[in-house]
Amino acid sequence: MNYSLIDLQVQGGIATLTLNRPDKRNAMSDDMRTEFIHALERVTADKAIRALVLTGAGKGFCAGGDISGMERRMNAPAGEIAFNGWHRQQRVHHTQALLHTMPKPVIAAVNGAASGLGADTALACDFIIASEWASFTWSYIHRGIIPDGGGMYFLPRRVGLPKAKDLIFTGRKVDADEAVALGIVDRKTSADRLLAEAQTWAAELSKGSATALALGKTILNQSFEMSAQQVFAQGSQAQGICYTSTEHRESVMSFLAKSAASKE
Repeated sequence: MNYSLIDLQVQGGIATLTLNRPDKRNAMSDDMRTEFIHALERVTADKAIRALVLTGAGKGFCAGGDISGMERRMNAPAGEIAFNGWHRQQRVHHTQALLHTMPKPVIAAVNGAASGLGADTALACDFIIASEWASFTWSYIHRGIIPDGGGMYFLPRRVGLPKAKDLIFTGRKVDADEAVALGIVDRKTSADRLLAEAQTWAAELSKGSATALALGKTILNQSFEMSAQQVFAQGSQAQGICYTSTEHRESVMSFLAKSAASKE
């Protein structure tokens, strides 16, 4: 599939997806979101791809929602605004869910400003690595709206509820150093090393069993909302699947072979 608003490259089992509207600081238009969804579905389905790195072209990571789309929504007939907004939200949430639930590691390599939906998109990934030029702002309040890309779910889990409220209520900008201190960003590096380090990290995270990784991630993503008994129950089911996996069998047989050889 050919894309015009994103770039998808795969090398050594690591997919690198670049949001590619640099003239608009990679603001997410409806057309871009459609391509983004298709690319994420492709990465999810391709077993040869073991991890995903998400970044932005040019100086920005993602400037959030495209302002021209907001203008079109406001100019729609009054009786259609609410339903149009609901339909758009379904697309937004589907996109963020594809990132959050992808059964393989996802790293956001934030190269510049991540604003509004852009900041939420980074949070939907498993990990965030940022350059010195990165910044984050949950700027929705400046447009009279609330975070709609998962920020109200993801941000408190990274920084705690009071700090999340501060960032969302004020819409203030957070630079890379403060983002590290708050726990928004997991690693910081130089701009010229950002992509390479993100790809290396992705390769390290995805070396193990793809089956165990996918099942473990699924449970971990829900663990804050589940009781210990529920986590144990889901873990038992997942472990049963792992017992039947090729990776588990090959690992055990290799270990036994090495153990037997050492006794000879």
